[in-house]
Amino acid sequence: MRTALKRALIGPPLATTQLIHERISKLKGLAVFSSDALSSTAYATEEILIVLVMAGAAAVGLALPVAIAISAVLAIVAFSYYQTIHAYPSGGGAYIVAHDNLGVWPGLVAAAALLIDYVLTVSVSVAAGIAAVTSAVPTLFHMRVSLALLAIALVAMINLRGVREAATIFAVPTYLFIGALGLTVIAGTARAFGQPPIPPHLAPGQSLAPISLWLILRAYASGSAAMTGVEAISNGIPAFRPPEARNAGITLIWMAGILIVLFLGLTFLAHQLGIVPQDRETVVSQIARAIFGTGPFYFLVQLSTALILILAANTSFADFPRLASILARDAFLPRALANLGDRLVFANGIVVLALLSGGLVYVFRASTHALIPLYAVGVFLSFTLSQAGMVKRWWTRREHGWVRHMVINGVGATVTAIVLAVVVATKFLHGAWIVLVLIPANIWIMHKIQRHYQEVRNQLTLEGAQTPDPIRRHKVVIPVGDLHRGVLPALRYAKSLSSDVVAIAVEIDPERTRNLKEKWERWGMGVPLRVLSSPYRSVLEPLLRFLDGLEWETGFDQQITVVLPEFVPAKWWHFFLHGQTALLLKLTLYFRRRQGHRVTVVTDVPYYLSPAEEPVAAAEAGPAPPRMSGPLVGVSALFVAVGVLLGVALMRGWPQIVVEVLGLSLVVLLATLAFIVIIQSFLS
Repeated sequence: MRTALKRALIGPPLATTQLIHERISKLKGLAVFSSDALSSTAYATEEILIVLVMAGAAAVGLALPVAIAISAVLAIVAFSYYQTIHAYPSGGGAYIVAHDNLGVWPGLVAAAALLIDYVLTVSVSVAAGIAAVTSAVPTLFHMRVSLALLAIALVAMINLRGVREAATIFAVPTYLFIGALGLTVIAGTARAFGQPPIPPHLAPGQSLAPISLWLILRAYASGSAAMTGVEAISNGIPAFRPPEARNAGITLIWMAGILIVLFLGLTFLAHQLGIVPQDRETVVSQIARAIFGTGPFYFLVQLSTALILILAANTSFADFPRLASILARDAFLPRALANLGDRLVFANGIVVLALLSGGLVYVFRASTHALIPLYAVGVFLSFTLSQAGMVKRWWTRREHGWVRHMVINGVGATVTAIVLAVVVATKFLHGAWIVLVLIPANIWIMHKIQRHYQEVRNQLTLEGAQTPDPIRRHKVVIPVGDLHRGVLPALRYAKSLSSDVVAIAVEIDPERTRNLKEKWERWGMGVPLRVLSSPYRSVLEPLLRFLDGLEWETGFDQQITVVLPEFVPAKWWHFFLHGQTALLLKLTLYFRRRQGHRVTVVTDVPYYLSPAEEPVAAAEAGPAPPRMSGPLVGVSALFVAVGVLLGVALMRGWPQIVVEVLGLSLVVLLATLAFIVIIQSFLS
């Protein structure tokens, strides 16, 4: 049942030979890798206005010049990354470029910045998408956190189905967004052509800050969110069809052109229409409503904006696992992140990203404005290191046209470094300091992971190793608490290992010990049974003392093996109904080596229990009623428990977030129940 559910959600496994068929075209590549950059147009203008509106109507008029300056830097960065794509046709992300040209530590700085940036990309994009939904449907505003978490889970599940399927699903919303916003810009520009700008309406009594260079720099730093995601295509070159570098480069040019047109167009319309930020309605929503009213096209703009913002998280779900796999292969992250899943995607990285971004959305209450200050630092740090690495590459290799290439990347590195300094200076107290703490923390963690793997390699290497002496004697110990069918296979196995076998029982109840001895005389297979006393009713302590005594009695040419008979219940929840003495003994013996003890081999001999069978008389009475499957029982129990908790929460006036989470959980569980019933009907 679990396998069938997994296959229904993410599809059947794909063979490694199908990897080449999972490549995507330029049109699909634009949907997968550009959705992040394109979606930033939905909130970049608003972030500029949020800062400028503090200085009044006159300052709001500076939004367009600020947007033009940002677009100029965007063009420089895009052209610089175009060169990076052709210099690194197998994938030229900031980590690879910085690591190859500047060294390990700059590479780790770029990697840490990118990993944080990808987590923030998911959080910001989804939060902004839910903001678009709540702008059109204000009654959903109080459920924004729950909706954001549900959206992250949905995007993660789609990505687990594979790159090609994700590209197909995400292509429609991406091009719907481009078309809807493109028509909005065209219609709005035609309407505003030749008309004077409408003065912005500010709240009466609002205290105004003076227009200063610092204010303009803050607006520039906030609006620089429009440049996020430009590097995504250079990271995902291997996902394109051959010729990979050419197709990726063309897609990058398309993305930069569309992004600049939409960003400048929306900022121009906001200026012409006198739009200012509002708490419960986004700037894009206000622009669309001013141009189209509240008719169908307004809701189309809002729908496409919400979809592109939520699905923009897909860019991170495409790049974060890929970068994590590269770092894992270089031993800077756990090896599990380097493994391809059933659908030829790095499934472990996708799950990790979903958990991290979901936690961030929950902490910051799905607030785009609260997350933006954290966003830009990692972006521009990786931009700067990548471009600086390319400058070093051109200077070192001096290939044909190296001077021109070096100047282009040098200008890109200089400009992004300046923007980085502006972002850090203006956003430091607004949350950028968190990223400046997280980046060194990530680097330290990656360094410790790499050191661990290096220490493991040093201790496991065969260089200088000697062939171990043969084992001349073998002592086998079988701890038993009772004698039943699950013990017999362990006895047989132990006797196959050695003739020196002893069974150990710890006496807690004398009556139970007498029963054990009686059964042992018939079923013990000739293995001696030794009973250890335990006046304080401890099972582990007498066993460990016995093993310690064996170590002193035997020489180093003797191996001690502990054979553990274990029965395995038919259902997972049955484990909680039985004692876990065998598990505790295994863990204790596992860590004894650290305390100076010799190595004791522990072997499990499992005995699998079958599900309970129906009585024979039931068959004669007619067909038995259908039994509920394990998943159906479990989900039903959870549904009842969550329903009870929700009722208590409503009656006791628990915090709203608790009510939201319980309500959303109830809906998800109900949908899961329906899904299980449908699947069972097909499988029966």
